[in-house]
Amino acid sequence: MLRRVPLLGAAIGVVLALWLVAANDVGAVADAFGRVGLLGIFAVVLVRVAIIGLCGVAWARVLTGLVGVAAGPFVLLRFVREGVNVLLPVASVGGEVLGARLLTFWGVTGAASAAGILVDMFFQVVTQALFALTGVVLLSRLEGEQAATLAAWCAKGLALSGVVLAAFFAVQRYGGAAFIERQVSALARRFAAEGGTAPAGGGVQASLDAIWDRRRGWPLAQGLLLHLAAWFLGALEIWIALHCIGIQGVTFAEAVVLESLSQAIKSAAFPVPSGLGVQEGGFVLLGSLFGIDPHTALALSLVKRVPDVVLGVPGLMAWQAIEARRGLMAAKAVPPAA
Repeated sequence: MLRRVPLLGAAIGVVLALWLVAANDVGAVADAFGRVGLLGIFAVVLVRVAIIGLCGVAWARVLTGLVGVAAGPFVLLRFVREGVNVLLPVASVGGEVLGARLLTFWGVTGAASAAGILVDMFFQVVTQALFALTGVVLLSRLEGEQAATLAAWCAKGLALSGVVLAAFFAVQRYGGAAFIERQVSALARRFAAEGGTAPAGGGVQASLDAIWDRRRGWPLAQGLLLHLAAWFLGALEIWIALHCIGIQGVTFAEAVVLESLSQAIKSAAFPVPSGLGVQEGGFVLLGSLFGIDPHTALALSLVKRVPDVVLGVPGLMAWQAIEARRGLMAAKAVPPAA
């Protein structure tokens, strides 16, 4: 059943995306997309490279001092995580599970890898909520009933997210060890089989306790701030694309509203791989608040998807190369039969 949910979500997303395109002028969408140009696309891709790189370093900061791995593998695996999440028919956390497993190829224990990905995901969601809150505050300043209604609904959603995040933190930090061990230790044992040894003193909860140690406040703060910077940098993609299309009046603050709330809508539909159709619908809805017509909003969504492919395909290729290299090393380690 869980394997079929992403496939069903993908089918629904494709239908929604096709309906949105069919309901609008396809030629106008293509014209708006074409006005971005190669330089504009290149700039958007460069911004996405910076975003993914920041997130990779943020992941490394979570485990700094606890594992003997530099930031490089974390950045590489962050590109792999991104490629899996945006190009394969898996729910939006599929890349995270794979990234944690691949990290064990660098000698990180399964428990430490699983704990690290949990904390990294927590920071990512917390900073996204803060980013979305910024968008809601900016949106509330707009005139009009539609903006006020949307801001109110988003505020309610963020309040609910705050409760969920508080529970997620409590499970990691205060007495949720039994639940975590039951749910995550199976993954940790699988990861441990790929590389590393069992950590001294326990499993996932022991690794979580080590990560959340009060003496590690600065590395954790760095991870949090890097994720927050990455979210705000995403608004630059929208600002560049709209200016290339010819929408000159859009400010960076308005781009923050578009990026933050479209990402929040996309994340809410996490069973839909890469937010197919959901992202497009979000841009159409939010774009209308700033006088952006539907075909321009759809073109903007297409521009945002170009880095998904341009960077996602090499990410998937890197994954296969890592797996192949690991397989060769494992084969060499097996002694020949007598």
